[in-house]
Amino acid sequence: MDDVDQIEEISQRVKENIARVIVGKDETIELLLVALFCEGHVLLEDVPGIGKTMLAKALAKSLGGSFQRIQFTPDLLPSDITGVSVFNQKSGEFEYRAVHYTRKSFPR
Repeated sequence: MDDVDQIEEISQRVKENIARVIVGKDETIELLLVALFCEGHVLLEDVPGIGKTMLAKALAKSLGGSFQRIQFTPDLLPSDITGVSVFNQKSGEFEYRAVHYTRKSFPR
């Protein structure tokens, strides 16, 4: 079995697993998997109550991963979540500084 066949088989199993929870979003699931296999990023946009969070949870669970949701607000920047590269004048290089949040960082 070559790599393409393996990816197709895994993709099919993941799609079937997600389809048990999410109904009617076959194209969205397909595009989500394409982005995943291409090591890309996805922004799920839609009206409230359509199942975006449930889709992300189902994908994470299907792949044995974990899931955490962050609700963005107008004052939150992507670097607040992903971290930032800071220039170190002594070394003359950029250093990545991760941001470490806990549940307590985001009061409800």
